[in-house]
Amino acid sequence: MTAKKVNDNVIISLQGVTQRWDNRMVLEDINFDVRRGDFIAITGPNGGGKTTLLRILLRLLKPTCGSVTYYQNGTEVKHLPIGYLPQKNMIDSRFPISVQEVISSGLIGMKLPQEEKKRRIEETIGLMGLEAHTGQSIGNLSGGQLQRALLGRAIISQPKVLVLDEPLSYIDKQFEHHLYDLVAELAKDTTLILVSHEMSTIAGMASRHLIIDHSLHECHSRHHHVHYDCDE
Repeated sequence: MTAKKVNDNVIISLQGVTQRWDNRMVLEDINFDVRRGDFIAITGPNGGGKTTLLRILLRLLKPTCGSVTYYQNGTEVKHLPIGYLPQKNMIDSRFPISVQEVISSGLIGMKLPQEEKKRRIEETIGLMGLEAHTGQSIGNLSGGQLQRALLGRAIISQPKVLVLDEPLSYIDKQFEHHLYDLVAELAKDTTLILVSHEMSTIAGMASRHLIIDHSLHECHSRHHHVHYDCDE
């Protein structure tokens, strides 16, 4: 069967995505394309389906109906290099793993020379401001420090697509401003998909804004005065 072709800029396409849990409709007929270079902010009320949508987009969850298709250079592919920061960390803080091991786990499966791996690990630890905690067990970290380690894991592979679900969760105010600069730098050559429960400063940096409340509405206003609505 010939692989499906689309516009070269499209890298992820969601068509007719619907998700039901028992008799409850979580997402209904979601259709949108992620294009190369997009910075998409997704917002909406709690329980509106934002995280479910991300899990479907990442193929961590199969939708009840509809399809999620990945593309490279206009041709359908099975996999994409995607970095992912989940909303809630799934690491048991009692698990004996160090900060360095968490961050370096983002390189699993990548065929890189050892010197390059070492360089990336050191660079990412520095970027996350975790030099003083490199060998510490994650059980000794604060919530914000662990969030930074998980963010480091998401970006160390230099993915072409980066998905961030509530990246400001637990982050202290001092690092928050550094995160703005980091995201702005990443946006220069990375396709970003960001979920935020409100139109925060970081969401306001996006080039596209999607409001998810079981269905999808793309906001084309330049000013977002209401969290889950927008001026057309």
